[in-house]
Amino acid sequence: MIKAPDKMIARRADTQARADFATWKMMAKLNGSSALPVEAQRFLLRYKAFLNDMTEAQATDATINLLYKSYYTQMGGAGAPPDVRPGPSDYVTDNVTAFKRPAPRPKPAPAGAPVKSRLPVALIFACLVIVYVGFRYYWR
Repeated sequence: MIKAPDKMIARRADTQARADFATWKMMAKLNGSSALPVEAQRFLLRYKAFLNDMTEAQATDATINLLYKSYYTQMGGAGAPPDVRPGPSDYVTDNVTAFKRPAPRPKPAPAGAPVKSRLPVALIFACLVIVYVGFRYYWR
């Protein structure tokens, strides 16, 4: 039975192993492997040995698995490291999200549609004029 702390250690170890290996692999491609720690250089040598026997994906997985086991024991995991990754699934070759059109906006009313009457504005203006004229005559 796997305990919860061991499962957490396993997840951290797996994440760390994948991140470190990707970094080390990139450093090796950029001719910077001499600046890596000795442990990293040893794992890269194992990776190159795996490449002679298997495909690149299999060699990467095998190296990450070795690194994961090493990190699991260093982080204090008890017993054999549990499997934290799901089984192999179909690899996705394209990670592009399909474009979705936004919802159409309502169109303005067509030219032949009835127009709102402007009577209230005109009525207010006429009333203001009458009030103004009324005050002018009243104060005289």
